[in-house]
Amino acid sequence: MKNFEHYKRGYYMPPVQSTNWVNKEYVDKAPMWCSVDLRDGNQALIVPMSLDEKVEFFKELVRVGFKEIEIGFPAASETEYVFCRKLIEENLIPDDVTIQVLTQAREHIIKKTFEAIQGAKNAVVHLYNSTSYAQRTQVFKKSKEEILKIATDGAKLLNDMAEEYGVNYQFEYSPESFTGTEIDYALEVCNAVIDIWKPTPDRKVIINLPATVEMSMPHVYASQIEYMSNNMHDRENIILSLHPHNDRGCGVADAEMGLLAGADRIEGTLFGNGERTGNVDIITLAMNMFTHGVDPELDLTDIPRITEIYERLTRMHVYERSPYTGKLVFAAFSGSHQDAIAKGMKCRDEDPNQMWTVPYLPLNPEDIGRQYDGDVIRINSQSGKGGIAYLLEQKYGFDLPIKMKEDLGYTVKGVSDHQHKELSVEEIYQIFKDVYVNKEDPIKMVECHFKQIDGIQAEIKILVNGVEKIYHGQGNGRLDAVSNAIMKHFDISFSLVTYKEHALQVGSNSQACAYVGIDVEGAEGTTWGAGIHNDIIDASVWALISALNRTDKIHK
Repeated sequence: MKNFEHYKRGYYMPPVQSTNWVNKEYVDKAPMWCSVDLRDGNQALIVPMSLDEKVEFFKELVRVGFKEIEIGFPAASETEYVFCRKLIEENLIPDDVTIQVLTQAREHIIKKTFEAIQGAKNAVVHLYNSTSYAQRTQVFKKSKEEILKIATDGAKLLNDMAEEYGVNYQFEYSPESFTGTEIDYALEVCNAVIDIWKPTPDRKVIINLPATVEMSMPHVYASQIEYMSNNMHDRENIILSLHPHNDRGCGVADAEMGLLAGADRIEGTLFGNGERTGNVDIITLAMNMFTHGVDPELDLTDIPRITEIYERLTRMHVYERSPYTGKLVFAAFSGSHQDAIAKGMKCRDEDPNQMWTVPYLPLNPEDIGRQYDGDVIRINSQSGKGGIAYLLEQKYGFDLPIKMKEDLGYTVKGVSDHQHKELSVEEIYQIFKDVYVNKEDPIKMVECHFKQIDGIQAEIKILVNGVEKIYHGQGNGRLDAVSNAIMKHFDISFSLVTYKEHALQVGSNSQACAYVGIDVEGAEGTTWGAGIHNDIIDASVWALISALNRTDKIHK
């Protein structure tokens, strides 16, 4: 590509090596979570949420389990201010939930912010100013000393305002564009703010290190975080927070490696909504922990509900391939994948308490409110016999013989290929019924009776092209006797190669299903039929008749 030489790495490595995080395999507990959906996420929407929509979204965040929620920038607009006051005045904030409000390090904005949060039981005042080289030299045109003074003046004013309002608010500071700031300078600014706020064990300070613009590979960000963590004043009284964006598509990796590097807290959004490519996706982060055996301490057991609320209120769309949350992330269209999943699930049925190891599924979809029929096994022309049969078994209780699964698979794939569409489990069931089950043309069974004389004698009353006839046959068993009766009176010869039967449901009123495969003389391959009836004997005869009706050897 042209112009690649116009770009250079805009980040700064720590002055000393900071790579102890590399030796850690994974986190052992969930971080403190702070949702910024109602501030960072909302400001990135084409159509920002209305007041009522914000209230509904806030309630859903509370239900999911967020204990810290950044509700907005109350000094920025009347809408933001009114929302903050509504939550407080209408007592919509649970006692164990802390609201967070954002403010620039500017006097009139800080004062307006404190007015907005009067009466809040728990509140974090989040102070920020940009410290990056690009912002200092291009936007503010100020020296390092002048930028530092903006931060410290803001920190002092927060102390004064907290004293004036008589509330012991928790404070947070962010050196905005941290990833584009010289590391030692970012550390100098953060330590200056910490020294002013004087954190204690009972009133810790949050230092938030945002990847306002993601500028490096994740391991660089982790090294930056570790260096800051190791050299920050009063570290034992600091909550080290991360706020990764996703400009390079590595926001989740930044957050995970940052946690290994010493961070205690994550600010992010549901589904990663945010400016440009978005914020870090908290759901992905939390589910990554879940699939590593770590309790994320968020209730994500109903992802479809969260998705519906999010899409409706934000007018955004959750991409079909988004990890854990997209409609297709568990979907298997490939025949080999479907077969492996079906076999893995059968192993789980035999030992439901075993660790989750089903092929191609990183977790049990049911743990997050998804279903196997429609979410996992998806049927189109690329699908295989195993997936198709698995859906029929899970949804309707059919347990087809192995070879019949193959036959059905070709039938279903042929329909999908012809119609150029994915087939639902209901459509597959209808194909199965239409093609294989209780076929009545040209032969329709009316009734069947058996006597145990010299083996089994069968008397079958059937309609052949609408004409009632009675045939007799004898054999070693009921089905053999019926087969002999039909071969005796029709110009056809066949052998029964497969027979299988089972109950479709548990209980005295359950129906029975039988499957029959026959090899007909003069025909190629095995022909399959199925019968469903309240009586297993009748079901087996229906299956045989159905198979015969599917051949072209019965004279009509």
